[in-house]
Amino acid sequence: MLLGLTAATIGSLVGLGGGVILVPVLLYLGLIGWLDVSHQVAVGTSLIVIIVTALSSTLSYLKQKRVEVQCGLLFFLASGPGAIAGAMINQRMEVDRFAIVCGLFMIFMSFMLMLRGRLKKKKEISWSVTKRYIDPRTGEEYRYGYHRGIGLIVSFLVGILTGLFGLGGGAFIISMMILLFHFPPHVATATSMFIILLSSIIGSFTHLYYGNINWWYVLALAPGAWVGGRLGPWISTKLHANWIVLILRILLIVIGIRLIWQGIVG
Repeated sequence: MLLGLTAATIGSLVGLGGGVILVPVLLYLGLIGWLDVSHQVAVGTSLIVIIVTALSSTLSYLKQKRVEVQCGLLFFLASGPGAIAGAMINQRMEVDRFAIVCGLFMIFMSFMLMLRGRLKKKKEISWSVTKRYIDPRTGEEYRYGYHRGIGLIVSFLVGILTGLFGLGGGAFIISMMILLFHFPPHVATATSMFIILLSSIIGSFTHLYYGNINWWYVLALAPGAWVGGRLGPWISTKLHANWIVLILRILLIVIGIRLIWQGIVG
């Protein structure tokens, strides 16, 4: 329960879903002999717990009116099929080399987020869909938008990574929304959890088919994950957007290092 609570709180706070914590911890507990868990089972079980986390946090974020539902549904149209493809790739091939490349890219995105203020264009956004958001805590106004075609392409890749590594996909979708589309961090994290909820449901069906889910572990993790899914959104209301981005950047580096290590040691 403590593991589920911790993973869900951090995951829902920054929109990552919690897989970044669940998968490596489950694998470590299997390595030291506390659990009987393979990489595939760790990923499949993690996806089920992520569904619990994402449902809990999405309900909270909807009450806070931070979820871009239409945007989330659009991106899900591509990330859902991608999650199926990623789960199939996870089952059929070794992904060590790809993990190294993926890890390096996530570290690169962390540094790009650090420079996001310099990357923003000063002129009015000219995406196919434009939005406006006022932070109720600070009164700061954000103007943002998204391009449907770019969003669909990137979301499909996000879905593949969701099924492949059990990371929830949030790290990539949030980076896309903040860096490419200038989403305010609070809206990006909330919308990310909504997308993760939908794509994780799809990805979990494939892992269920292959028998990669340990339901006893799910039952142990789920209660904490539900509470953490509510706790993360509450904490986010107390934090400035820059703090959320800082936590996200740190987690991107942690995820990147873990993927690189996973690729090196096999």
